[in-house]
Amino acid sequence: MTPTASKAPLWRRALIQGGKRFLRWSGDFQAKHSLVPTTPVIGNEVFDWVPKLEAAWPEIRKELDHLLLHPEDIPAFHQLSPDQKRISKGDNWKTFGFYIYSKRVDENCAVCPNTAAALDGIPGMRTAMFSILKPQYRIAAHKGPTRAVIRAHLGVKVPKDWENVWIRVDDQILHWHEGKVVLFDDSYEHEVHNDTDEYRAVLFIDIDRPSDRIGALFNRAIFALIQASPYVKAPLKNLKKWNQEHKRG
Repeated sequence: MTPTASKAPLWRRALIQGGKRFLRWSGDFQAKHSLVPTTPVIGNEVFDWVPKLEAAWPEIRKELDHLLLHPEDIPAFHQLSPDQKRISKGDNWKTFGFYIYSKRVDENCAVCPNTAAALDGIPGMRTAMFSILKPQYRIAAHKGPTRAVIRAHLGVKVPKDWENVWIRVDDQILHWHEGKVVLFDDSYEHEVHNDTDEYRAVLFIDIDRPSDRIGALFNRAIFALIQASPYVKAPLKNLKKWNQEHKRG
């Protein structure tokens, strides 16, 4: 069984919490060196890869639908990343990872080759996964650890009652639409509500924040620290174990 964050060793919890505080403190520095807006929501026109990703939606949707034939083979977020236990409960929020902080998950990419190919065309792509939310589930308000990345969501499977499924980023409410991308800065407080009777699934992507030379060097150092931490190593280890125990035919 995957250990929960509350049962993790004290040194590990202290390291993670101290690291998160440092990363959030560094946000102002990163904002000063950013080459793109530092607003909670970012316009799609900022990145020229957005239309190509949106055009790939039909094939991405087919691969997601194939996975959802056996949802029991898709782990809940906290089963891979114990630090998400506060916001991921039961089997209500499932994730199917393709990249975790630049580490490619070859087994999952092979299952969804068209999705993997679409991701490979995104410059600076660092983390990517299907994020699948069960009906009537809400993700509590939280903040991402660093402003070094920008988050993109491609609406892959959106309930017909789309007005009752949304994400709040700071003081802005965003709705998903199938085949459309939304971009935001997850270092702002955000929460998700799926107040419908259908699944909501997005292709969740983190990309490097475009920055000037100083900002880019600083962010590379941040990424190196994150990649060496339990925040990344634990999910990679747990995902490898999960895939070994749930081999697909």
